[in-house]
Amino acid sequence: MMFKKIGLGVVAVLLFFILVGWILPSEFKVVRTIRIDAPADIIFNHVKDLRQWQNWGVWFKRDPNMQVSYAGPESAVGMKSSWQSETQGDGEMEVVAIEKDQRFIYTLTFPDMGMGSTGEITLRDKEGETVVIWHDYGDVGGNPFLHYVAFFMDRMIGEDLQMGLENLKVISEAEFQRM
Repeated sequence: MMFKKIGLGVVAVLLFFILVGWILPSEFKVVRTIRIDAPADIIFNHVKDLRQWQNWGVWFKRDPNMQVSYAGPESAVGMKSSWQSETQGDGEMEVVAIEKDQRFIYTLTFPDMGMGSTGEITLRDKEGETVVIWHDYGDVGGNPFLHYVAFFMDRMIGEDLQMGLENLKVISEAEFQRM
């Protein structure tokens, strides 16, 4: 009798989490912004070349043993990076659009998780500084458990985006000061 009650309780809790998962949105959007005291062209040079991301992206710092490979045209639409990492996961990034010194758009795919996203980094001149805005957004589909991932995505990657922007600020401002 006691096992039956425990079993029913477990099923009820599982059903509750599935129902809540269905109610949660499947779409997510994470946005972070920073002001950088350097012209857009200096900053954009660090963004448009995926090889440069190792200098400012936080994921590369967390796993110095990450295996990264590149393919396609350098600093252009179609450039790809792929990585394998025991701590940061495996994935692929592809440049899908570039507006020189203004906008950089890419797609991310994470085959192990069965999900991906689109990212945009936009640069705007504002009173002698460059405002850099990093968006990451996507839709996790119909899986109610991935809806929880979408719900918590800002908490999961928001700090990483902000730290990446801060690293980008440091290297871009240092380069501008050397000029």
